[in-house]
Amino acid sequence: MSDAKPLLAVRDLHAWYGEGHALHGVNLDIHEGETVTLLGRNGVGKTTTLRSIMGIIRKRTGSIAFDGRDMMRVPLHRTAHAGIGFVPEERGIFATLSVDENLNLPPIVAKGGMSIPEIYDLFPNLKERRNSPGTKLSGGEQQMLAIARILRTGVKLLLLDEPTEGLAPVIVQRIGEVLVTLKQRGMTILLVEQNFRFASKVADRFYVVDHGKIIDNFHVRELPERMSMLNEALGV
Repeated sequence: MSDAKPLLAVRDLHAWYGEGHALHGVNLDIHEGETVTLLGRNGVGKTTTLRSIMGIIRKRTGSIAFDGRDMMRVPLHRTAHAGIGFVPEERGIFATLSVDENLNLPPIVAKGGMSIPEIYDLFPNLKERRNSPGTKLSGGEQQMLAIARILRTGVKLLLLDEPTEGLAPVIVQRIGEVLVTLKQRGMTILLVEQNFRFASKVADRFYVVDHGKIIDNFHVRELPERMSMLNEALGV
């Protein structure tokens, strides 16, 4: 796999919030069909990495190549059309609209987006709530709807920021099943996650982030031998 050209290649990525220097030379590769997780304590730059790849943070240097395209020059409103979708921690659904309306809104940016019947097969509980407004959904249902909206668009790479944050274990398990199903369908996923047990069930590879840099990366099969390092790095 390492011989193949990565779908996403990030090189020497620096990013700033105002005057604050948040990323200090991040390097990472993601190959097509992989699920990769960014691990690290709060405030070390994981979400900033996603936001920089997406183009939400504009003050940045380095290179981001996606599917052979230089993303540093792509304006934010064109990022999804290039094939990258982002589900932020705050989920980003239209709270006053019904589930059905939320699913009908996203623009189709590429072939391969999931139809509404396919979405309801993947998320049967959303089908049951199809006429409910976003305000009436549980946190888990809102998270599923936020992911489902992005899947409608046909993007190739899904960026997920802490999808299990604050959710009940049964919902966390369901989201894990969904991510495994998406991977089987060929979706490429970059995930920020604090729930290490969850991440270990869905990810192929891990990058460990600390102080705005990648300090380690490894395959899921190397997990047992990395546990003491991770406990120290993550403070668990």
